[in-house]
This record gives sequence, C-alpha cells and structure tokens, in this order.
Amino acid sequence: MGLAVVCGVSMGGYVALAFQRKFPARVRGLVLVDTRAGADSADAKGDRDKTIALARAKGATTIADKLLPRLLTASATVAQLSGLRRVMTHQPVEGLVAALTAMRDRPDATADLKFVEVPTLVVHGADDTLIPPSEAEVLRAGIAGAELVTIPGAAHLPNFEQPDAFNAAMRTFLKRFEP
Repeated sequence: MGLAVVCGVSMGGYVALAFQRKFPARVRGLVLVDTRAGADSADAKGDRDKTIALARAKGATTIADKLLPRLLTASATVAQLSGLRRVMTHQPVEGLVAALTAMRDRPDATADLKFVEVPTLVVHGADDTLIPPSEAEVLRAGIAGAELVTIPGAAHLPNFEQPDAFNAAMRTFLKRFEP
C-alpha cells in the first residue's frame, strides 16, 4: 500500500503524474487539479519561450499581469485577485524561467495514464481557459476508476477561487483512506 495521497494543481499535476510514474509503490491516491497529461504543442512551446523572454526582460510583475486574468474568473473578488497577484509578483525570475522551461519540456504522459492503479480524483474549474475542461475528461477516461469533479464559478485555481467546493470534494475523496 502506498504511503501518500499526492495532489498537484496545474504544474503540480505534471509533477504528481511524474512522481506516480517513478514511485508508484509510494502513492496511495492521486488528486489532479486543473492539469493535463499531454505535452505542450509546438505553438504552446513557442508561447512558453516568449514568456521566458518576457520574464527575463521585464520580471515577475509583467508575467503576473499577463497571466492573472486567465487564472481566475471575472467574478473573483478583489482580495483574491490582489492576494494571487502578490504571490505571483514575489517570485524570482530564475524560478519562473525554470518552471516555464520544465513545463515546456515535459513529456507526454497520456499513454502512462493506464498504469495508474490508485484511487484518483480529477478536479477542474468549469471556467478554466488555460487548460480546458476537456483535458480533465482525458485524465478521467485514461485512469481506470478516476472520478471527475467540476467546480462551477472557478477558472484555473478552484482551490483558491472556490475553496468550499474544492475542500468538500477533497474531504469526500480522502474519506476512503481513513482507517
């Protein structure tokens, strides 16, 4: 039996899938939030390269201003917007470049989904424009027995934008691991 329920949001989902591939005996369950199994397309890789250049030239604030409108819905609160912007603008450029490079260069994990043999919850914001909800369906269909919860009123960060709905889905899923 695995040791941990591994959860990854967005880029963290790529990490969670890679961890599960490399250390399947250590994973007891998997939660994949607003992420995808597929690698970046050629166009997406080009966009990441442009964002890397922009980060190097203009810094984290410019990247935050570019991405923030796509991370949350138009109905996000001022507190949510300002809080997320504060976190984003305090990231070191070297970290942003490394993260963007890792996302650009990650392998396609779609064929490996069939090897996931642990309970898996896929959570996705209904209004995500960065990773469309159809990608959540690919994860659900590719992992035997995976459950999909779509969170209304949330974009790319449902845990941040709709924490009550997100936490309810997590609690329900995690109950299966209680002794």
